[in-house]
This record gives sequence, C-alpha cells and structure tokens, in this order.
Amino acid sequence: MSVTLGQVVAALALPEHGGLSAELRGDAAATIQRIGPLETAQPGTLAFLANPKYRSQLAGTQASCVILSPAVLDDVVALPACIVTADPYRYFAALTRWWGAQVRPRPPAGIHPSAVVSSDAVIGQGVSIGPLAVVEAGAVIGDHATIGAQCSVGERARIGAHTRLAPQVVIGFDCVVGERCIFHSGVVIGADGFGFAPHQGRWEKIEQLGAVRIGDDVELGANTCVDRGALDDTVIDNGVKLDNLVQIAHNVHIGEHTAMAGCVGVAGSARIGRHCTVGGAGMILGHLTLADHVHVSSGTLISRSIHQAGQYSGVFPFDDNASWEKNAATLRQLHALRDRIRTLEKQVKS
Repeated sequence: MSVTLGQVVAALALPEHGGLSAELRGDAAATIQRIGPLETAQPGTLAFLANPKYRSQLAGTQASCVILSPAVLDDVVALPACIVTADPYRYFAALTRWWGAQVRPRPPAGIHPSAVVSSDAVIGQGVSIGPLAVVEAGAVIGDHATIGAQCSVGERARIGAHTRLAPQVVIGFDCVVGERCIFHSGVVIGADGFGFAPHQGRWEKIEQLGAVRIGDDVELGANTCVDRGALDDTVIDNGVKLDNLVQIAHNVHIGEHTAMAGCVGVAGSARIGRHCTVGGAGMILGHLTLADHVHVSSGTLISRSIHQAGQYSGVFPFDDNASWEKNAATLRQLHALRDRIRTLEKQVKS
C-alpha cells in the first residue's frame, strides 16, 4: 500500500478514525509504503516515537516520517518529515487500525453457501457469515457483524453490531456479546463452568444454568475461554481486553477496561474491579474481590481480596539454581527463625 502523508493526517482527523489533531511538518505529497519501528525503519516507512528515552534513535533513523510529541522536536535535525501530536502512542494506535482496514478489508456481506443458518435466526444488515459457520435457532446477529469460517453461534445467542468473530469461535446458547468486539480464533464463550458435587467418592455434575454477558469494545485473544455461570451469569464489562489462553471461570465479574495478559486464570465468582491489570500467568483464586485500579504483577497468585488500589507482586525472585535452592531452604525455616529472634530479643531486654 502507498499513501501520502497528507492522506494519513486527513484520515486520522476524521471522527470515525479517532478525530486526532496533528501538525504535519514536511511534504504532504510524500508517500509511505509501510509502518515500522524507529530503529529499523527504511525509506518509505512511517515510524513513531512515544517514549522519550528512545529519542537518541531519531538521529540515525532512515524513516521518511516520524510521529512524535512537541517535547522532542528539538531532537529533530535531519528528518524528511514528522507528524507532531500530543499523544504519539495513541496516534500510532489509530494509524494501525486505519492501515489495517485498508490492507485487510472485512469480508463482503452475505452468507456463504456452506454456512448453516437457522430460518428463525435474525441476521442484521451487512452481516458476513463465512464458510461452514453455524447460526442456530433464535440467534441474533447485529448489523455489519462478521462471523468467520467454522464459527458456531448457539441458540438465542446475541452478537452486537460491528463485532468480528475470527474463524472457529464458539458462542454458546443464550450468551450475549456487545458491539464492536473482536474475538480471535479458538475463543469459547459459554462452555460449562467447573461445577461438581462430591458424593461417595464420585463427582456429580452441577448443571450450569447461567450464561455469559459481554459488553461493548471487548477483545479476547486466541483460545481464551469464558465459562457460563452456574446460576447467575458470568459478566465481562465494556472495554475489557484479555490476551491469549486466558481462563475466566463461572460467575466471575470483570469490571470495565481491565486488561489481562496471556495465561491468566481467574477462578469462580471472583470480582475484578475497573481499570485493573493482571500480568502474564497471574492467578486469582475464587470468591475474591479486587478493587478498581489494582495491578497484579506477572506470575503472582492472589489468595486474598485486595481492597486498595495499587501494584501487587508475589513472585519469588529468580536466581541461579544453586542460590535459589539455598534461599528456598531458608524460607522453609522462616517460622523457626522468627521464634528464635523473638527469644533473643526478650533476653536482650531482660
């Protein structure tokens, strides 16, 4: 793809692409063919500088244009052009969405001949349903939604307008998905929650009678699973972002604009506040509550509720194996060492 810098700035100023203001310094007719990192950019590349600590890379970059903030303009010496904006990272994000829409346009509206769509499903205007997809009885697909190849939309499920399901996504019966969501391949919404009653050495299944309710502007990574509730629904609020391979158990409630990195697990009935983050492989035990603006470091196990915003970590620091084993052995004796110190303190005081 080849576009002029003037076209880029004009496009991102439109409300549908972010309505972002920026000043172009340089030739508006200059063309770019790609977006790339500042350090490895070649001529014809539009790059960006969001973190000032990388400003030294401006001197050596071969990019044809760089998106940057007014704070680093003094470092611009030999750039052919630059786009000056208050928040370069946000501008870059909007640019990638606009660029992606040009190079990867959505599939054409219509139902593929191999798709199976129930006669009483409600299909909105401009919907695209791909090969071998299944839309069951009573399902509702909103306007301009995309249902990828081999997706399954269960009975009475609802998909909001402009939502995109990549190939092989499963939306279970009675589940609700909001507008403008993006679900990547392998996502499963509404599988049974993990509920079993022990009886005489056996496990007896507890039927999961709830559903899943997902808000608007939610993005779920590949192979992420959100289980249906046992009685009430599992709820994912607006703007939540979940990475690949995240497991959300039954009756969890995740607040607005919370984000979780890959391999996070959230056990049943946990309540996660708004604007929280959980690093990769973090684990949250069941029936706990996390306040708004709680940030959990990667690999941390949360075993009690957190009622105050802040950063929380619980990972034993890595070390070379020999040192780690010595420290781990000491940890096992921590209780005894504490008692010895208390005894010594009493002796000193007496």
